[in-house]
Amino acid sequence: MTARTVLVVDDEANIRTLVGDYLRRDGFTVLEAGSGEEAIDTVARTAVDLIVLDVRLPGIDGIETLRRLRRTSDVYVLLLTARVEEADRIVGLEVGADDYVTKPFSPREVVARVRALLRRRDTSRPADRVDLGALTVDLAGRDVSVDGAGVTLTALEFDLLAALASAPGRVFTRRQLIERVWGWDFFGDERIVDVHVRKLRKALGDPAEDPHIVLTVRGVGYKLAAA
Repeated sequence: MTARTVLVVDDEANIRTLVGDYLRRDGFTVLEAGSGEEAIDTVARTAVDLIVLDVRLPGIDGIETLRRLRRTSDVYVLLLTARVEEADRIVGLEVGADDYVTKPFSPREVVARVRALLRRRDTSRPADRVDLGALTVDLAGRDVSVDGAGVTLTALEFDLLAALASAPGRVFTRRQLIERVWGWDFFGDERIVDVHVRKLRKALGDPAEDPHIVLTVRGVGYKLAAA
């Protein structure tokens, strides 16, 4: 199997080297970038499976870099954030990050998070199609439409929708969704599910104040409205 390619973006060379060495030991091909501009250029020229992206970059910071990347790419993104900067983490998730690790971090944790994110892409899905009224989810082709119009989702947003679509009408707890989408070994805050549900609703045109596709079951979790 061809080694997966991970782009490590940090303005500190020692961090790029540390994270890169651990990833290479685990069998990944590693590219490095010292700025957001360099990261964007690398993704435009090279096939990358995942980006480890520091928030605090010189020039355009990690959040703006992520925002620009999301205009053209659904590549998985793992943010590196300062422990005290919760706002960075929330904004990063809203903009399109798939997960985050806080500094100071263990490089083994970074590798584990990278493997967990990429494992979802390796998971085979049945060649199936789910039609729920206006919503159509093509699990095999990873295509989504609402009222016949195509909907653009990030890889993680699709995985979340696919998990819900696997059993329309069934209520999934946040922990169940984390295990299906982020992986059983994810040990971050369960609020990450709420952030991505909000993003998924926005992409689907599902009004936040009165959703009719992705429904909240108060005190339990979420479900996809059955047709």
